[in-house]
Amino acid sequence: MRDIVLVLFILGSVPFIFKRPWIGAVLWAWISLMNPHRFTWGFAYDFQVAMIIGGSTLLAFVFKLKDVKAPPKNGAMIALGLFVLWLNITLPFSFNLEQVYGMWDKVMKIMLMLFVTSMLIIEKRQIQVLTWVVALSIGLLGLKGGLFTVLQGGENRVWGPAGSFIEGNNEIGLAFIVVIPLMYYLHEQVTDKRIRWALLACIAGSAAAALGTHSRGALLAIAAMTLFLWLKSPRKLLNGFIIVLLSPLLYFFMPEKWHDRMATIETYQDDASAMGRINAWQMAYNLAKDNFFGGGFQIYDGNIFARYAPDPEKVHAAHSIYFQILGEHGFIGLFLYILVGFMTWRLATRLIKQADGKNELRWISLFCRMSQVSIAGFAVGGAFLSLAYFDLPYYLLIIMSTMDRWLRGQQTASPVAMQMGNGTRPVRGMAATSERKTL
Repeated sequence: MRDIVLVLFILGSVPFIFKRPWIGAVLWAWISLMNPHRFTWGFAYDFQVAMIIGGSTLLAFVFKLKDVKAPPKNGAMIALGLFVLWLNITLPFSFNLEQVYGMWDKVMKIMLMLFVTSMLIIEKRQIQVLTWVVALSIGLLGLKGGLFTVLQGGENRVWGPAGSFIEGNNEIGLAFIVVIPLMYYLHEQVTDKRIRWALLACIAGSAAAALGTHSRGALLAIAAMTLFLWLKSPRKLLNGFIIVLLSPLLYFFMPEKWHDRMATIETYQDDASAMGRINAWQMAYNLAKDNFFGGGFQIYDGNIFARYAPDPEKVHAAHSIYFQILGEHGFIGLFLYILVGFMTWRLATRLIKQADGKNELRWISLFCRMSQVSIAGFAVGGAFLSLAYFDLPYYLLIIMSTMDRWLRGQQTASPVAMQMGNGTRPVRGMAATSERKTL
């Protein structure tokens, strides 16, 4: 039944996409992040949902150019463009050229749709809808995973959608951590008590699910995220009390085998998995030193490890966004990748300064603060995971860039027009910013 419902929904959305192309951009984010077709059991499991939504969006993009704006102009978007350009420059120099096109094609589709999204999401209401979809695409998985963790007593691991970037327990754990600040942002924007409680359930579920992945990287990331969440939250005393109260409860709820696994963080020298990662990091560094353009997307095989790894027998994925980019695209690639993150942080800081003290712009200020919390969590957790091309952190850049463009366009508008976004109505349940007290 769920197969039929999903396919009918996807096919039924096509006419709406051609009428309003921005809907296609939002649906692409949902498909790309949540992978809903992977939660079916029949013909929809391998149904080309991404191709239908992506293709329809691109066609609508061409047919309705009047609804399109140029990509936002800021340092972060320029850095992202340079990074994508470098990925294409390094392509011909890939070690396993005949094997890299599958991953290259996947990454380029993601990047293309990110830029298309930045050109279609224009009005305030569209930005809000995209934010809700991005956050809840992972947040609902967190609620599901949290319930599983509680019901199983934390004994069994939480896994992500099959065939996605976040299929592994480590990867889905980091995704849960990244969206917790975004759901906190949404919680602070609504007045409907039912929605607020539902968001709190998603936040608690995502925290429990992150622990339920049994991922050591996720534990480090959630510690960093929690610290930054407290620093960036508007109600430090209340949120600090909640964190102090809930953290021990979640920690001691987990079973003994979870604690035994987390304890190996201190004795990583005796852990085969940890040493395999370090071996892969050294391989990536040696490869980048020897090859200006890196080795390409597919460098994790015995032949390459035999040439560059200290222990050629331990063939291991990079398990680090930094060493992943370093090995695949060289030092220039790593510089551009870090530059994207740095400029995204700078963009958030600038928007916070512009919006602070203006109640009608609190929605921008709080989102940027929470995005910095998410970036901090991803920067720490990503040091131990191969998630350099995962869409979620890039969507933070896209959303903030569309906010920046919207704000520039509203600089000469009246406060009421700025608040309502050129006459558009806020998302149902979303409080007008001026109606909420500064917390």
